[in-house]
Amino acid sequence: MADQDPVFQIQRVYLKEASLEQPNSPEILLEQEQPALDIQLGVEAKPVAEGVYEVAVTATVQTTLKEKTVFLVEAKQAGIFEIRNVPDEHLSQLMGIACPQIVYPYLRGNVADLIQRAGFPPVHLSEINFQAMYEQQRSEQAQ
Repeated sequence: MADQDPVFQIQRVYLKEASLEQPNSPEILLEQEQPALDIQLGVEAKPVAEGVYEVAVTATVQTTLKEKTVFLVEAKQAGIFEIRNVPDEHLSQLMGIACPQIVYPYLRGNVADLIQRAGFPPVHLSEINFQAMYEQQRSEQAQ
């Protein structure tokens, strides 16, 4: 019976990739205006082995001033999760809601740190309701 018990374990959380670009520095740093900020988030999941999945949350943070990029940060934080003996309808919820909620705080910290180390005030990504995001994606797929 114990072999059929549901299993949900974090194997590892890691920064899969990160990049920072300041293509218009140093000239743009002399500007006094407040730049516009654009943040895009994404979630992806894929099987790695039997009962083992990688779930990654990606953030793209771009600031622009007068249509020129001040900085662009792209980061992907991932986690490896062991998920076994879970019904299929719960599996997609785990990978679309629970796993991103675990990975996202690490992504937030890494993005803020990278931006601050580049010499800018840190950009703190806001909290995300991954359940609402998941349900929105499901309804878009259904249409």
